[in-house]
Amino acid sequence: MEEKKFVAELTDINEDLSQWYTDVITKADLCDYGPVKGTMVIKPYGYEIWEHIKEYLDIEFKKAGSKNAYFPMFIPESFLKKEAEHVEGFAPEVAVVTYAGGQELSEKLIVRPTSETIIGEMYSKWIKSYRDLPMIMNQWCNVVRWEKTTRPFLRTSEFLWQEGHTVQATEKDAVDNTIKMLEVYKKMAKELLAIPVLSGRKTEREKFAGAVDTYGIEAVLRDGKCLQAGTSHYLGQNFAKSADIKFLDKDGEWKYGYTTSWGVSTRLIGAVVMVHGDERGIKLPPKIAPIQTVIVPIACHKEGVLENVEKLAYRLEQAGIRVYVDDSNQTAGWKFNQWEMKGVPLRLELGPRDIENGTVMAVRRDTHEKISLSLNDIENSIKELLDNIQQNMYDLAYDFVRHNSFDVNTVEDMVNCINQKKVAMAYHCGDKTCEEELKAETGIQSRVIICEANDEQKCIRCGKKAKHKAYFAKQY
Repeated sequence: MEEKKFVAELTDINEDLSQWYTDVITKADLCDYGPVKGTMVIKPYGYEIWEHIKEYLDIEFKKAGSKNAYFPMFIPESFLKKEAEHVEGFAPEVAVVTYAGGQELSEKLIVRPTSETIIGEMYSKWIKSYRDLPMIMNQWCNVVRWEKTTRPFLRTSEFLWQEGHTVQATEKDAVDNTIKMLEVYKKMAKELLAIPVLSGRKTEREKFAGAVDTYGIEAVLRDGKCLQAGTSHYLGQNFAKSADIKFLDKDGEWKYGYTTSWGVSTRLIGAVVMVHGDERGIKLPPKIAPIQTVIVPIACHKEGVLENVEKLAYRLEQAGIRVYVDDSNQTAGWKFNQWEMKGVPLRLELGPRDIENGTVMAVRRDTHEKISLSLNDIENSIKELLDNIQQNMYDLAYDFVRHNSFDVNTVEDMVNCINQKKVAMAYHCGDKTCEEELKAETGIQSRVIICEANDEQKCIRCGKKAKHKAYFAKQY
C-alpha cells in the first residue's frame, strides 16, 4: 500500500456516472491504462476480485459437469468463415495476424474474439459416438475484440473471461443446458456480486452472431443504463454442421450434435462498481472484497495499541476473514477516506480507550453506521456483520431496480422514462429492422425479453402485432 497516495475528490456520481467511474477505478487501485490504446492493466486489488468470481464459478461449472481445458488463441481465418453469420458479426472487431516469423503468413490468423470455431474443430475430432456426449468444457482465457470506444473493464480491446462450450445429442438437452448456465450466472450475480439482474432471451437483433437463441443477464446501473453481464447461447446445429461435429447414435445413424456456449468476463467488476458505488467511492460486496475488514489503529504511538491490533488481526485471519492492518504514517482521516474509496466492507478502529473497555469500533461501508463491538467472540460478530452487509447491498440494489422499471406505451413515454434514468418495459413486434430504427432514432435498444405478447398487444414503435414484451434501455 502506498502510504502517501493522494485521496482525490471524485466527480459527482449523480451528475456524471461515466466520469465518476473513470475517476474511481484508477484511484481505487483496480486497474491502470495499458500502453496500447484500449487495453488495461488489472492491478492486484482488481485482479483478486476476479479471482473470487473465478473461484465461485469454477465450482459451479464443475457441478454442472464441465471440465477445464485450454485452446489456442490463434484461429485460422478459414475457421471463422465457415459460419456465415458468425464471421459477419465479428468481422469489425477481429485482430488479424498477417506477418510472423519474419515472413508473410500463407493464411491469416485471427486472434480469438471467441472460440466456437476452433473448439468446434477439436470437438469434431474427439466426438465419434453418442457415448462421447455430452461433451462440456470450459476455458479461462483472454480474448481480443478491437473495440472503437473503450472503457476499462466494461469494454476493452483485450479482456479476461471464461467460455464454456458443449455438444449435446439432442435439441432438448442443448436448450436445457443453455438455461441451466443462465441460472448459474443469475445465482452468481445475486449470491456473490449482490446484483439483481434482468434475465431472459435476447431479441433477434441482440442475439449472438450464429446463435439460434441467446439468453443474457443485465445489470441495471445507477444512471438507468444496462450492462450485459453474461450470456448463454443455444447454437442449434449451425456450428456443428460448419465444423462437422457428428456422432454415431444408438440407432446406428450419423447425426450432427447440438452445441451451446456461455461466458462472463472481467466486465463483472465494472458492473459491481457501477451498481453499488456512491459519492465516496466503490462499495464491494464482502464475498468478493480482497480486504473484508481493515483495522485502523488509533493513537498507534501509545503503548499496547499496535500489539492489540496485531492480536485482533490474527484472530480474524484464523477465522477465515480477509483482513489488513493500516499502520501507515497517514492520518486517521486520510485512512478512513482511502479505505472507503477502495470499498472495503468493514472498518475497525482500535485505540487505547477501546482496549481499556474491551471493545472495537466497527464502521460499515454500506450504511456508514458505527457499531461498538465486544472483543469477546469478535470473530462471529464480524462474520455476522459481513453477511448482513452482503444481504443489505443486494436488497438496496433490488429496490433500485424495482422502483426504476416502468411500463410505457409510446416511444415518447419510453424516451422520457430513459431520460429520467429508468428502465422501460414495452411491447415490440420483434422485427430486427424496427428495433434498429428505434435505436437509430432514440439510442434505446432491447435488453432481454420479459414475456410473449398476446393477440391484442401492439408494437410500441410500428403499431404492428407485438411478438413480446421486453426491457428497453441505453447500454454501456
